[in-house]
Amino acid sequence: MEVERPKHKAMIKVGITQGDINGIGYEVILKTFADIRMAEICIPVIYGSAKVAAYHRKAMELQTVAFNQISDVKDAVVNKVNIINCINEETKVELGQATPVAGEAAYQSLERAVADLRDGAIDVLVTAPINKHNIQREDFKFPGHTEYLEERFGKDQDKSLMILVKDSLRIALVTGHIPLSEVPNTLTKEKIVETATRFERSLKRDFRVGRPRIAVLSLNPHAGENGLLGNEENEIIIPALNELQDKKILCFGPYPTDGFFGSGDYTHFDGILAMYHDQGLAPFKTLAMEDGVNFTAGLSIVRTSPAHGTAYSIAGQNKASEESFRQAIYMAIDTYGNRIEYDKAYANPLRKLYVDKGGDDSVDLIKEAEE
Repeated sequence: MEVERPKHKAMIKVGITQGDINGIGYEVILKTFADIRMAEICIPVIYGSAKVAAYHRKAMELQTVAFNQISDVKDAVVNKVNIINCINEETKVELGQATPVAGEAAYQSLERAVADLRDGAIDVLVTAPINKHNIQREDFKFPGHTEYLEERFGKDQDKSLMILVKDSLRIALVTGHIPLSEVPNTLTKEKIVETATRFERSLKRDFRVGRPRIAVLSLNPHAGENGLLGNEENEIIIPALNELQDKKILCFGPYPTDGFFGSGDYTHFDGILAMYHDQGLAPFKTLAMEDGVNFTAGLSIVRTSPAHGTAYSIAGQNKASEESFRQAIYMAIDTYGNRIEYDKAYANPLRKLYVDKGGDDSVDLIKEAEE
């Protein structure tokens, strides 16, 4: 298979966490870098264990990946798959099982990679799937990577935003990892406006969409049927849409989810804003399970991950596809480049000028508009 080269040509360091060692993380990592051309488009640095990687390779009889074992990211070399051993060599692998040992290994890998990301030693972060339960500990009380990274890298008004991406299909969530029963009380006009505003900024800066069109989904079936099936559309979502339109953000809706995806209307928009987790992820994974990507927007750092989870049920069976993980690497590289180009383009904008005839035939092109 031909390796698709990302748009950004500079060699950047891609930090990769091992995720849960009992899941399919190492399988997709090994399959991705079995193609040596992947090490030609970036400098990969895996935070994990060469010994655990070898265990997975032998268990599934996968192609050998020649790791360059290093102790510090500064020693990473070009055209090699670099790996930093950051867990105990005696760490036990139990394929398909959720164990405290695997949770600890995932945590150690993530902490080491994030420390290097914070120091600027790596440029972007790609995370293999974790088990959200067994990774919990005193220093990690988060429902997932997104919230953890927001705590580590959020500053001032920065808030993370999870966006699911496959080509031009991009779905963001107003509410994320919370129980469904809490969604109606969590959903407010202000939260929708804030999330849509951050979504638009990400579409412009991270994906280089000049004038994004965003579809907003309804909360209730059939968009509430004018109050018959719920009032959230009339009382919360539509007022939020009106405010967004006043801010010159192109948002449309609210659209009933079933008809919106079933009719193919989703193809006419640059972004889709879902009200809750499964409303966005269920259609996304139906359409893009094999090669979709989870992207964390809204923060100063770039982080992506494959759209799938640990997949314990097929761990160690050589059944996992690496395509989603490969696409996560591509997107991390492209997004890093897009941000550099966007920030450079908008660093010194031209002054806004207007024509002032001043009641005569003379024209003043120097006077700045007062806004």
